[in-house]
Amino acid sequence: MEWLSENRIKIDPPKKPKKITGTRFASIMGLNKWSTPFEIWCAVTRTYEKPFEDTKYTLAGKAIEPKQAEFIAKEFFWQNVITPAHVFGENYFQRTRGDFFPNDDILGGMWDYLFSSKDGKSTAVLEMKTTKRIEDWKDDIPEYYALQAALYAYLLGLDDVYMVCTVLTEKDYDDPEAFVCTKDNTFTRHFKVSERYPDMENRVQYAREWWQQHVLGGISPPYDEKKDAEILKVLRSNTLNPTTDISKLVAEAEWLKAKIDINKAVTADWEERYKTVTGMLKEHMQKSMRPGDKYVTLEGQNTTFVLTKKSTTKVDTSALKADGLYEKYAVTSESVALTTKAKENN
Repeated sequence: MEWLSENRIKIDPPKKPKKITGTRFASIMGLNKWSTPFEIWCAVTRTYEKPFEDTKYTLAGKAIEPKQAEFIAKEFFWQNVITPAHVFGENYFQRTRGDFFPNDDILGGMWDYLFSSKDGKSTAVLEMKTTKRIEDWKDDIPEYYALQAALYAYLLGLDDVYMVCTVLTEKDYDDPEAFVCTKDNTFTRHFKVSERYPDMENRVQYAREWWQQHVLGGISPPYDEKKDAEILKVLRSNTLNPTTDISKLVAEAEWLKAKIDINKAVTADWEERYKTVTGMLKEHMQKSMRPGDKYVTLEGQNTTFVLTKKSTTKVDTSALKADGLYEKYAVTSESVALTTKAKENN
């Protein structure tokens, strides 16, 4: 990792980056107040991703989502609601690995539900949301939610989107399984992608170019010292960067070396005996190895000891030198090594 000017960092492009899903789509455009383009870049390139832990809010969403689908089916007579299980099977997450759009190398994600006509053709995307912040939905759908659903509709070739939002109180999060959707707490918002986002094609193209530039190019979008502070703290603690305090790093290395040396002194006898004992085990296992065996095992209570037979091919350097070929094909490589030397006390 290399720290560049203008608040950017450079990495080797990842071999298997993650895709830009609907939840990341608005963020790379700077339209999600809860995340930043740099945060998404770190996740997509596998540079760093905040550990995910379910909270009472995510658990409530998972528990109430099927209730929302059942409610709107009855309330609005939407009997033709398609679930992911209808399309991909019961174990749809494992089957799809969380991506319903395998034919797109860059964009993906998972839609919640689809609505279909009587002939079974998909006609609309249904996205389910729960919130305790009704103020966020007072005037319009939050942009990052609308763009998420719009992306899935775009990838499916659909124009209609229905956002289903259920408003929860704090006590609802304590027992979401007992929650009941009603007209008082659940509502829908509809929009057409072509009307809300007449520039949708340009937005998708922006995402693809963002991917080419930042993901495949390996250079991050600018980070924000305040908004990305948590991520930057982790990255800076594990890499050399312009703010690294070398004197503190040296002091920490000295402290760690002292601890290691102390432990070595304590465990030296054990390590020597372990070396002797495992040598005896190796001799025993070699004697029990039959012709053709690739490995043999010896089971302990907590450990399985495995002796593996390996075949290696070595070059006869003496023969090469005798034939005058060694110098022709010899390759010189350089490497660096860090060693430590204790200072003498004056």
